[in-house]
Amino acid sequence: MQNNKSLGMASIFPPKAHAPSTLNPIPSSSPAFGTPAHTLKPFSIAPPSKATILPILLPPATLRPLAFRTFTKKHSLTLASTALQELATFIGRHCGSGWREEGLAEKVLEEVARGWKNRNGGVIVDGSSQELKDILKTLEGNMSGGRIGTAPELNRQNSFALDVAQESELSSTRLGLRPASHVTREDTQTSFGMSSLGMQEDELDDEGLSHPRNWLKVVNAFEQPRMFYNISKKHFERDSSKPSLMPPSSHKTSLFRNRYNVIHQRLLRNELFQSSAVAITKGPPSLKRSSSSGLTAQQTHKITPIANLLGRHGTHHMLLGMLSVLPTGNLAINDLTGTISLDLSHAVAIPEDSAWFTPGMIILVDGVYEEEEESIGKGLGASNGIGGVIGGRFQAFFIGQPPCEKRKATLGVSGLDGGQDHTIGGGFGWIDFLGVGSERAVGPKMRKLERRLLRQTQPDPDVPSRGRIIIIGELNLDQPRALQALRKILTTYAMEPEGSSPMTFILTGNFTQHAIMAGGGASGGSVEYKEYFDSLASVLTDFPTLLQSSTFVFLPGDNDGWASSFSSGSAVPLPRKAVPDMFTSRIRRAFATANTEASSRSGVAGEAIWTSNPARLSVFGPSHEIVLFRDDMSARLRRTAVRLKTSASSNPNAEAQENNPSLLQSNSNNTQNPNDDDIEMASALDQTDNVDVDPSAVNNKSKPKLPDIPHDIQTARRLVKTILDQGYLCPFRQAIRPVHWDYAGALHLYPLPTVLVLVDPTAPPFALTYEGCHVMNPGPVLVAGRRGVGRWIEYELGGTGRIRECMF
Repeated sequence: MQNNKSLGMASIFPPKAHAPSTLNPIPSSSPAFGTPAHTLKPFSIAPPSKATILPILLPPATLRPLAFRTFTKKHSLTLASTALQELATFIGRHCGSGWREEGLAEKVLEEVARGWKNRNGGVIVDGSSQELKDILKTLEGNMSGGRIGTAPELNRQNSFALDVAQESELSSTRLGLRPASHVTREDTQTSFGMSSLGMQEDELDDEGLSHPRNWLKVVNAFEQPRMFYNISKKHFERDSSKPSLMPPSSHKTSLFRNRYNVIHQRLLRNELFQSSAVAITKGPPSLKRSSSSGLTAQQTHKITPIANLLGRHGTHHMLLGMLSVLPTGNLAINDLTGTISLDLSHAVAIPEDSAWFTPGMIILVDGVYEEEEESIGKGLGASNGIGGVIGGRFQAFFIGQPPCEKRKATLGVSGLDGGQDHTIGGGFGWIDFLGVGSERAVGPKMRKLERRLLRQTQPDPDVPSRGRIIIIGELNLDQPRALQALRKILTTYAMEPEGSSPMTFILTGNFTQHAIMAGGGASGGSVEYKEYFDSLASVLTDFPTLLQSSTFVFLPGDNDGWASSFSSGSAVPLPRKAVPDMFTSRIRRAFATANTEASSRSGVAGEAIWTSNPARLSVFGPSHEIVLFRDDMSARLRRTAVRLKTSASSNPNAEAQENNPSLLQSNSNNTQNPNDDDIEMASALDQTDNVDVDPSAVNNKSKPKLPDIPHDIQTARRLVKTILDQGYLCPFRQAIRPVHWDYAGALHLYPLPTVLVLVDPTAPPFALTYEGCHVMNPGPVLVAGRRGVGRWIEYELGGTGRIRECMF
């Protein structure tokens, strides 16, 4: 019976069926509208839990092995003790006790090393630098629980407002749903933000960045980074002090010390001054080269400090120091240790008649020390002993310029691309000398961009290139014929096909023959000075296509305002500021009008830039550095040069060759490869001059005799070798050519620029290459002695200059 009852009950109450797993877990009171039967419990997004870090005191010695492995072995950086202390304090505070076991410190050191290289901080990481403090400050804001998190707000792609699609994703995130993967770009970030602040590859496809003039930057002398050489670190550092036009007198000493240290370390990097530990010299070294082509033991030189000459009577030495004038009027040479009287009565220049020697230059002197009881100049305020004028005199037999160093050797790169497989050690490739990026950081990328924009965009070789720079010499606006010549020159380029206009026009002063601001000339006055620029604006207005597609750079001279108002046309302190805007307002208005009229024009608008003297043009970052300088340097060198025992008197044809400007005119139309005939540094002491001239500029290159070389070419070679060997644009005394001490860094030519534009009307026009640096001088725009002839230089970016003339 009981069994039957159980069976009957089982038939009345069937077993409950389980709900399928595919049904909606949220019950609905109205299935048609999907309304939930019960109100959903609101949920809140819990903020991410921040792990608690217990700070510790991490000794720098404990962190040193890991920091050495990360900075030195992996990134080729040198970590100073102060930087190691800062990193140890930072890691101990933010990583705690897990800095080693969890690998937190290694990630922090990796990000700091990347950030330092992206900021072009240099090879030595200094703890007192502002760059390191900024990197650590940025890291601190992106660390959670000792770990570095991504910071999308630091990325240039994620720094803008969200669009409509991203707004919907953000609303889904607020509802607790998983957002889409493209909201955060963690997969594209190689670092937490600092590595992505640079230029992306896809940005080069923009229409604005595809124009070469977008990569042209004019660096004013007063805005150029001020660098000085630290002899203890053997590295260049940025001067963080505030510059002044009236600094204390100690800054004058710092200027000389920096010039000396730069040339001294440059000489020590030269193979002629690197003695071998196993070499045995039987005789004293000399600047005179032997007849053999190879380097011998006697050609290894050693520089002796002047203070070390005391007590070494009759010994042979080589000195490096500045040529100066004692209060008695005698010549002397001084370095950082002292000063000694110099006797140049028997000195011969090596190479002979190849350079100028004036007081204010740092020179190499080879001779014998002769000790005397009293020093010359005693009783005239000169201090004696070490640090002052030492007793005796130095009898010089040979005198020469310190050989310069090629740009590639200074930056530590070789080859065209300058990549990791084209690097050599010991250079300053990580130093950003102009504020446009260092050679090792952005150089290969800029050269690749240059080939893309200039080299590969020329399908027709007959079409002029866009990478041309037109250099117009001294343009005196108070001469009507100068404006006629300028009009003819601009007409030549305005008739070229559309899209092939030159990149830059460089117009240099003096824009007036006399210092009108100081009352020179016929009447004088600022009103007349402005009228001359208004006449220039009327000429430029006739060429709207050039104003729309080119950059005009105006370089002032000594007769331009406001500096000439108190100098009366004499040498003004260098660097000098640009022409004031109040005189050039109509020229700027002409450019603005031309750009407004071209509404359908594509590309970059033209502009007029009034810069300082000297100034620098940076084209494609550090790939092309062009120095612009206006000075009557050749005439000043002839006035202040020291007379030496040379063979000038034995050259009867030297005076017969007149300063004929046409000698270089017909010979400058050919181009040359600056890498073909560039002579190495060792041959700077050779008998033959190692200045490369355009092959056609010399009548016959096979003629070995010096008298067969035209006088203009000899003058150009002598001028170029003097400036580049000095590595300084103003190698004169302060009384001859004053310099602003705090801004003298803009006058240094180290590393050597790729191009030096020296506008000197007192020298013949030339375009030649010396040690990889192409030097050009267009001279005045009006050719002297030839009526109705204008002259200028056309320079192809990466090539050589070509002197051109026109009739008007």
